[in-house]
Amino acid sequence: MVVGAGPGIGRAVAARFAAEGAAVALIARTAATVEDVARSLPGRTLTLTADVADEEGLRAALDHASAELGPPDVVVHNTAVIRPDTVGELSAGQLLDTLAVNVVSVLSTAAQVAPGMAARGRGTFLVTGGMPEPVPGYVSLSLGKAAVRTAVDLLDATYGPAGVHVASVTVGGPVAPGTAYDPDDIAEHYWRLHSQPRGSWEREVRHG
Repeated sequence: MVVGAGPGIGRAVAARFAAEGAAVALIARTAATVEDVARSLPGRTLTLTADVADEEGLRAALDHASAELGPPDVVVHNTAVIRPDTVGELSAGQLLDTLAVNVVSVLSTAAQVAPGMAARGRGTFLVTGGMPEPVPGYVSLSLGKAAVRTAVDLLDATYGPAGVHVASVTVGGPVAPGTAYDPDDIAEHYWRLHSQPRGSWEREVRHG
């Protein structure tokens, strides 16, 4: 499952796993986005729409994907509100809205899929991170990605002992084809993390 299956990292990760023969469930906020990604993929794909800030809708989409394709071996959470903002620029409500997407939805997704992985004794839960250092011009994103690192640590402590590999891929710059942050290159980290034997698990990989 790819939660946040947009045209950059989401599409590249979906394509990387589809190339290995995986059936892929794609979840994005709009039908146009998710259908555009699906058209570029080989193999079996399932397209679903959900706003990750809507916990009920997100959980329903995850359940639908599991019902159609079976319990997921890999779930990739790849959503963020990326916008420039400074200290005091956003109201408390606006800041909470960004955290609902950037952080809370990670925990909502994990709470829905990771217990099943733990019960089966296997599974991979990967999160797209970023902002390796806080940037004053991107306050909400800096806070969100710092919280994502903590969320990954907590999820690893909760589900890792039961056989679930929880990790993040921290992307240190703007994603664009043909650059140092080419999404196809970034997608390789996700496949490598999923393929790692348990004794060699990494919790974070940094790109850039």
